[in-house]
Amino acid sequence: MTQRVLFVCTGNSARSVLAEATLRAWAGSRFEAFSAGSQPAGRINPFALETLAAAGISTAGLRSKSWDEFASDGGTPIDLVVTVCDSAAAEPCPVFFGDFVRTHWGLPDPAAVEGTDDAKRVAFVAAHATIRARLMAFLTLSPEVWADRVALKAALDRISFLQSEDAQSS
Repeated sequence: MTQRVLFVCTGNSARSVLAEATLRAWAGSRFEAFSAGSQPAGRINPFALETLAAAGISTAGLRSKSWDEFASDGGTPIDLVVTVCDSAAAEPCPVFFGDFVRTHWGLPDPAAVEGTDDAKRVAFVAAHATIRARLMAFLTLSPEVWADRVALKAALDRISFLQSEDAQSS
């Protein structure tokens, strides 16, 4: 059975989009990946698109959208919601209601980085490296774990602590 995964943050222009596109590229038919924001920026951050393209991940069909598309009665049913806001930076994390498993994989917002384009690129590459490390662990979860909501929640919460070597050194 295909699991539907929704990555949620505030602006839906960077972290959630990086996660959506990466899972979509890697998941095959096991997962459908989506992303949304509580206050969508209305466009994908160009550095997110650049980072994905550099990693060989398709950006076709990506758009910044509201979580209302998923929360309404006619919305796509979701099995898992992953919030990616940075609660350490006191960033408000959207609350999303429904009958699905929830987990939080917080990470700093690369779109909030100020400075040179190179500094912004480094932030996006670091965020994507962490997302990739977490998604690699996510994709190794067994069907038995997916069949047990308590075990799944515990496994997903453990994944939130994973960092990539690239992300740790930046």
